[in-house]
Amino acid sequence: MGGIARRFGWNSTLVRVLFVLVSILSAAFPGIVVYLILWLLMPEEGN
Repeated sequence: MGGIARRFGWNSTLVRVLFVLVSILSAAFPGIVVYLILWLLMPEEGN
């Protein structure tokens, strides 16, 4: 990440933090969306 930051003249810490955030959100976001859709569509237990 340091090389990318240096190439574009950005702060390397900022690039690393953004990379971690994007990695976490891209991995978790689809699962959250699927969970919410299934929560809305599936009937409650006992109904």
